[in-house]
Amino acid sequence: MLLGKGGVPGARECLACLVALVLAAATAALINGVLEAETDIRMARLQRRVASLERIGAIRATGAAVGMLAVALALCAAFLPTLTAILLLSAVLAYAPLYTLCFKRRSPWGVMPGGIPGALPVLIGASAAGGGITGAPLLLFLVMLLWQPPHFWALALLHQDDYRQGGIPVLPLVRGEAYTKRCALLFIAMLLPAATALWFTGACSGRFALFSLCLGLSYLFGSYLCLVKGRFRLAVLLSILYLVGLLSGIVIDICGRISPLP
Repeated sequence: MLLGKGGVPGARECLACLVALVLAAATAALINGVLEAETDIRMARLQRRVASLERIGAIRATGAAVGMLAVALALCAAFLPTLTAILLLSAVLAYAPLYTLCFKRRSPWGVMPGGIPGALPVLIGASAAGGGITGAPLLLFLVMLLWQPPHFWALALLHQDDYRQGGIPVLPLVRGEAYTKRCALLFIAMLLPAATALWFTGACSGRFALFSLCLGLSYLFGSYLCLVKGRFRLAVLLSILYLVGLLSGIVIDICGRISPLP
């Protein structure tokens, strides 16, 4: 939203967009749980989700999902541009039916098109704040696309047995651990120039570029050590910390230029 606005967005737009995104994410999660119930029951780490769905029931869960999506779209219609509603609906549909039923189950590379709904919130926020999508939000969208595969591959390495039991063809099971680790490090390396390029759009400062580069190098080096030593849980944590750090850096950089810090 900050990149789309080129500054701090209005309170009404910000609140409406955030609430709509939360409702849409919950919608996608509920539908995902319903569609993958038969797969989840074979995966040890998802037994709490299975138990929750059994208590609630698939029909009630689906009804709740439809209701939340309707409220999210109503918020968009009332307070946000039409493009925001279109992107929001596209994210839900691309994740729940398309990724869950098609990409995820058919190819170890399904995580790559499956990353699109995970990156669309960037464009949703940009459209909500500024009414359109410019170069900087598109670049951040690319960053999100590049970030998701190594994050998921670290999870896949950590939970290989679960994915094997669930019959999901994740990359470590299809191509092996060594190949998966190389792919993860390659994508992390590509994050460095993609994130730093926000400086060249004029959306972020040179200080952010330096911060982004240092953060990315730390993420790359830390991930290399974790993957080599088989500390996959720590690799997942590092990916989360990197993303939180990068997005926080963007917020601080833009807000700091609007109201310079002493």
